[in-house]
Amino acid sequence: MEVREVRPDEYEEAGHVTALAYREFVQPGEASWEEYLEEIADVPGRAGRSLVLIAVEDERVLGSATLELGERIDDEDPPLAPDEAHLRMLGVDPDARGRGVASALIDGCFDRARRAGRSRMTLHTTERMPIARGMYERMGFRRLEDRVFPDGFVLLTFEKAIPPG
Repeated sequence: MEVREVRPDEYEEAGHVTALAYREFVQPGEASWEEYLEEIADVPGRAGRSLVLIAVEDERVLGSATLELGERIDDEDPPLAPDEAHLRMLGVDPDARGRGVASALIDGCFDRARRAGRSRMTLHTTERMPIARGMYERMGFRRLEDRVFPDGFVLLTFEKAIPPG
């Protein structure tokens, strides 16, 4: 398996795989989650503002992760601190889970963030994603204050120091 930056000819497949990974978390009638699936699938829309990494094996995209190093994807998000890299939209094809794809993508994000001079990685997840939460905790991420939106939606916030290379 190789982890590398996505190429334009892989945008569509990377977006499809990432949206597929999140599909299980959408409850019937949840328009905001359906909209989020569209945002997740829009790799071209974020590739110019962030770094999108993919895990590839035999020319098949197994998963992707988006790393914000300077500019945020969503303009309403608070700006990144100068020492911060933010991991977003980590998704693995359900058929490829349990093979270390997510860990490999996270390691790739840490490597890129380190090279960009960042000293800590942050990310958000939700209560609906217990497997992801467990993985982040096993990897040494620690909880920070949750981000609560006006409609009551909660993003669990995690942080980990980026170890020196």
